[in-house]
Amino acid sequence: MKQSHLFYQTRTRRPLLDRAEGIYMWDVDGKRYIDGSSGAMVSNIGHSNPNVLAAMKAQMDKSTFGYRLHFENEPAEKLASRVAELSPEGHNKVFFVSGGSEAVESAIKLARQYTVIKGNPGRYKVISRSPSYHGSTMGALSLTSYAPLTKPFEPMFADMPKIPSPTCYLDRDNLSDRDKGLKYADMLKDKIIEEGPDNVLAFIMEPVGGASTGALVAPDSYYGRIREICDEFDILLIYDEVMTGVGRTGKFLAAEHWNINPDIIATAKGFGAGYVPLGAMTAKDHIVDTVLDGGGFQHGYTYAGNPIACAAGLAVINEIFDQDMMDNTTKAGDQLMAGLDALKDKYPFIGDVRGKGLLTAFEIVGDLDTMEPLPAELAIYNRLVDIAYDNGLIIYSRRTRNGIKGDHFLVCPPMITTADQIDDILSIVDASLGTLANEFSLPRG
Repeated sequence: MKQSHLFYQTRTRRPLLDRAEGIYMWDVDGKRYIDGSSGAMVSNIGHSNPNVLAAMKAQMDKSTFGYRLHFENEPAEKLASRVAELSPEGHNKVFFVSGGSEAVESAIKLARQYTVIKGNPGRYKVISRSPSYHGSTMGALSLTSYAPLTKPFEPMFADMPKIPSPTCYLDRDNLSDRDKGLKYADMLKDKIIEEGPDNVLAFIMEPVGGASTGALVAPDSYYGRIREICDEFDILLIYDEVMTGVGRTGKFLAAEHWNINPDIIATAKGFGAGYVPLGAMTAKDHIVDTVLDGGGFQHGYTYAGNPIACAAGLAVINEIFDQDMMDNTTKAGDQLMAGLDALKDKYPFIGDVRGKGLLTAFEIVGDLDTMEPLPAELAIYNRLVDIAYDNGLIIYSRRTRNGIKGDHFLVCPPMITTADQIDDILSIVDASLGTLANEFSLPRG
């Protein structure tokens, strides 16, 4: 393989990409891969959508950049209007960014400026969950709980308080789902009291877990109770919908599944859908108005509201609605979850299958009774990804238990995936699990 002057996380090399269309990608040797994770849960509408490419080309022919302090631009205005229409009640202002970390940074900085202007400068702590992932920049990293990503940098940022993620599937108690949800939600109340309510600014959460918890969905009771607790203590509720937003779970925002109206919402990934770097933050009107009237939002990015990016983002949203992709996401997600559940019987080392829409995952364990993971040194989370890749399927993995041990695998194909393609994905997952079982002498059903 030709020497590369690039470096990212590791020395691992992959084939050179030639082209991509729909849910498929081809390397320069002609091998085809199913994009079973939509990249990093990004390519929501599939690759090379002609309508999105045409919208980008049309905007390129007019202008490629106009700095927001010098010009307004029509694509940004139109996209902001569309996002406001699709956002919860009272979210009528949109702040554009280039990615998820920027969206989360923007959310916590808006929250902080709001509370300072309101005369509560002592409120600065943002409570998050453990495990969690909210971004790689220093502010977002302080909210993240995933040891390999955070530990080297801990002396460099203000570590924020954490509560446990609602990993009910690991609990060995006799509580109902409702009571389990309330139990985990009330941990937020306990933490606010412990930290001092006058010190707490906000609580941030992914409505459906992302890479760090593998499509973790809390019991329904959790979501409303969290909103109640935030209201009780007058702290802001921030939803990190970077991965869950823009249709991935079968709703435009995952918050809609539980009728929750967060105070601030961060989106990205599927917003630009792999065509452009694009994300957004929305917030309730009184928050934005307070900050703008109090001297302005002291924050910004060079490429915010870029006309090409916004033209692409608007085209992505149009395609989602014109092709009824969210309905397909719900149906395809149900089929995928049912198929993964069936594989639990065949491969009893699968301890849990979870998710919402086409944000799904399964977790491999060493003991079904205790849910104890397989030994970390086996690096199952890497090996299964490599086996599936060799078999022509791309899936996404992380270590389940705060990045230290445990193995979960995200299967999140694009929202255009057909029933036959879901069957193809499940067939390759099945074959890959069989190879894994043989290599590591894992049990079969």
